[in-house]
Amino acid sequence: MTKPFTLQPLINLAQHQNDSATRKLGQLNKQQLSAQSKLDMLQQYRKDYQARLQAATQNGINPAELRNFQEFMSKLDEAISQQLKLVGQSKLSTQAGRGEFNTAQRKLKSFEVLQQRHTETQNIAAAKSEQIALDEHTGRFASYKATNSDENS
Repeated sequence: MTKPFTLQPLINLAQHQNDSATRKLGQLNKQQLSAQSKLDMLQQYRKDYQARLQAATQNGINPAELRNFQEFMSKLDEAISQQLKLVGQSKLSTQAGRGEFNTAQRKLKSFEVLQQRHTETQNIAAAKSEQIALDEHTGRFASYKATNSDENS
């Protein structure tokens, strides 16, 4: 008779933690991609606006328009700076999430190895038990046959 694996509740918990860490890492990756995409968009917008400013200065621009361009460029630079910070924080969060995910995976795999060893041990014990029963049956049959052949002789 096989014994139940006593660590099954821990495997279930580890599986739940692994699933949770997987979902969290997915969300963190999505947030990081979104933050990077916004940064790329702001940087591209700044390049485009810089090109417009250069074209306007070559064609002649009045001081009020130049000041407006410069103020807007300053605001873009500030937005880019803030977005760079968000991207950095997002990368750190994603790295931490990846660490949690790796830890959860290692833990789950450890429990799965223990479960596999338990199953193998149970299978070996069952095979031994079956072999003993078969040997006993064969021994009885041989004994029965021997006693019957002695009676017939």
